[in-house]
Amino acid sequence: EMQLVQSGGGLVQAGGSLRLSCAPSGFTFDGYTIGWFRQAPGKKREAVSHFSPGAGSIFYAPSVKGRFTIPSDSSQWTVYLQMSSLKPEDTAVYYCAAAKGTYYDGFPTEYEYTYWGQGTQVTVSS
Repeated sequence: EMQLVQSGGGLVQAGGSLRLSCAPSGFTFDGYTIGWFRQAPGKKREAVSHFSPGAGSIFYAPSVKGRFTIPSDSSQWTVYLQMSSLKPEDTAVYYCAAAKGTYYDGFPTEYEYTYWGQGTQVTVSS
């Protein structure tokens, strides 16, 4: 069965860091675009980052740009989301997702992502 398995997350104080992992099971990320999304209580799910390694392209939402990165040790077997300078407003359930294809111009919409991780809670205390 093809699925995404997430790990990481937890409780951290404001200003701290966390690293989330997303690993494919039953396939590799070769030829895929990977997205990170989050959903806070009572809010819609929003895109945090899109990463299309075949095109060398990465997108970060303005709310996280400069604080969140896809680190260079990400690979076709695991993609990470390194989160630094965390704020209470970053508190949410974080999901990774994968869409088949390499995106050179633009990124998949949320609905074009085929595979989704189980989600992991990130809580940032003030």
